[in-house]
Amino acid sequence: MKGRLEADGIKVFLQDHFTIDTDPLVSNAIGGVKLKVLADDALRAQHILNSMHQYAMDDEGKAMICPACQSDQVELFSTISSLKSLFAFLVGLISGTLPMHMRYKYKCDACGHEFQLDPSKDKSA
Repeated sequence: MKGRLEADGIKVFLQDHFTIDTDPLVSNAIGGVKLKVLADDALRAQHILNSMHQYAMDDEGKAMICPACQSDQVELFSTISSLKSLFAFLVGLISGTLPMHMRYKYKCDACGHEFQLDPSKDKSA
């Protein structure tokens, strides 16, 4: 969002991003990172943000399509679906570190179908 607004010539300020970088667990408590613009640019920034696509896109910038219903209302989410990812989550929770193994899937908002494009694209550290 910041990059898109700056590309359109709007000056953008972030608030609380350093706090969340330091301790991601406080994100919900402080309301996440706040994106702020000058009052003169507020309406234009709101229009730009409203025009942005809210669903997942592929590497070429095209909307992801649900294989079940052909809808473009597809979101990316992470899940714990294996013993390895559960163990990594528990170790991260106990030690206060970020997860080392996550599995990503897509879910269609229109029909609820969950799918995975390429299992080799899971984020593992």
